[in-house]
Amino acid sequence: MQNNFKSLGRQTDYAFDYNPAVLEAIDNKNSARNYFIKLNCEEFTCVCPITHQPDYARLEINYIPDQKLVESKSLKLYLTSFRNCGTFHEDVINIIADDLIKLLAPRYLEIVGHFAVRGGIAIEPFVNYANDEFKAMAQKRLEGRD
Repeated sequence: MQNNFKSLGRQTDYAFDYNPAVLEAIDNKNSARNYFIKLNCEEFTCVCPITHQPDYARLEINYIPDQKLVESKSLKLYLTSFRNCGTFHEDVINIIADDLIKLLAPRYLEIVGHFAVRGGIAIEPFVNYANDEFKAMAQKRLEGRD
């Protein structure tokens, strides 16, 4: 099998400034079936756009693919690229959602950011997206958030 990926199977340098160009997709060989993929990033970091202090989070990315899957090494490189990105918690999960929707055109996607407590407040933003087939499920999951 020929590897045409930019990152997978190759030594790569990590970028620490937002870089959606590193994201890559692979074909979904099971596109006739609906199934969830859950990706956890336990060590996500970005910085506060005001204080430039580091923010730490565990990200959950769940999606029902259509024709494409995200290539996991490219996702790791992409998430690492937020390291020096000054962004608010609510914005970062929406940026990630937009980039993954553009790359994958999934049937359904949701992202939860479990950000570490700062100033006595934990922020856990949630975003979701659905194609027409999964709109009702998306609304129900949004309404069911604690």
